[in-house]
Amino acid sequence: MRMQHILIALALAGAGMAAQAQVAVVVNPKSAAASMTADQVANIFLGKSNTLPSGAAAAPVDQPESAAIRETFYTKVTGKNSAQVKAAWSRLVFSGKATPPKEVASSAEVKKFVAGNPDAIGYIEKSAVDGSVKVVLSVD
Repeated sequence: MRMQHILIALALAGAGMAAQAQVAVVVNPKSAAASMTADQVANIFLGKSNTLPSGAAAAPVDQPESAAIRETFYTKVTGKNSAQVKAAWSRLVFSGKATPPKEVASSAEVKKFVAGNPDAIGYIEKSAVDGSVKVVLSVD
């Protein structure tokens, strides 16, 4: 009986990951940025740029390493997997050139951070988008 519960839980977890395939890159609704390219977003999240297209300082916010949405975001937007992203940030931090994005616990926390910070940029599941944030890039 217990094994069935484990298998059902694993099946549901797998279904949840598949449902997270659509990613929305979001900014504060007051942000001047109306849309961004994947390259612009990738440059911010890989530490190559620290400004939004408007010229304002970017405050990127990341999901936990364990979150499926994080892997989807980095793979689809930057073309790099988690290990490559981590290695790139290790070099930047070691050289003193950049600080990695602030990490929060969930999409709800990303929305809260972005809604409360005019320079924030983050990513969430497209299904989690609401009026508290503005989508500047959608990735399927």
